[in-house]
Amino acid sequence: MNEKLKRALSGAVYVAVMWFGTSYSELTFNILFGIILMLCLFEIWKLRKGKTKLLAFTYVIIPLLLIQLFSMKDSDYPERHFDPTLILTMFILTWTFDTFAYLFGITFGKHKIMPSISPKKTWEGFAGGFVFTLIAAFITHQILDQLDLRTLMIISIVLPFTATIGDFIESYYKREADVKDSGNIIPGHGGMLDRMDAFLITIPAIYIIINLL
Repeated sequence: MNEKLKRALSGAVYVAVMWFGTSYSELTFNILFGIILMLCLFEIWKLRKGKTKLLAFTYVIIPLLLIQLFSMKDSDYPERHFDPTLILTMFILTWTFDTFAYLFGITFGKHKIMPSISPKKTWEGFAGGFVFTLIAAFITHQILDQLDLRTLMIISIVLPFTATIGDFIESYYKREADVKDSGNIIPGHGGMLDRMDAFLITIPAIYIIINLL
């Protein structure tokens, strides 16, 4: 199969599974992120085989446990209720940034951000992803309307930086392990960690922003 078509199809399946698993019910949410945590821990363990693992495991465990707090919302009832809206918003913004950073990078990219760690990341790609993340935040606010626009715009400004840092950290681990991908579970995309890296710094950052604002 053509590599681009394979990447597009498997990417669409990945997005559908993530969206359905997160939004359908609290049970599917817990199952989904439990599986993701196990897969990411296995992949980071392989990347760090024979090396120290404490920081690498912390990089994976803290955000994927912290995201559980995103799914609960205060209500008038005695107990909090399941509400995945914030997580879905984070998905939309992160996937928008990744998609347009990739498209602008392969089309206009000339100036590398950190070629020694991630040679494909360019400032042109980052700028394109950044602009479209802001646009996506405004559109998302009109549709989902869980967060006030000011908070959402702050998140959309911070997210491109946190997503890029998360990607660089994983790229560093892959370079040390001398591998291209963390795994091969998602055809054309690599491992689960390759798809979750942008979230792993973003999740704690959003948690801090939400609680501060």
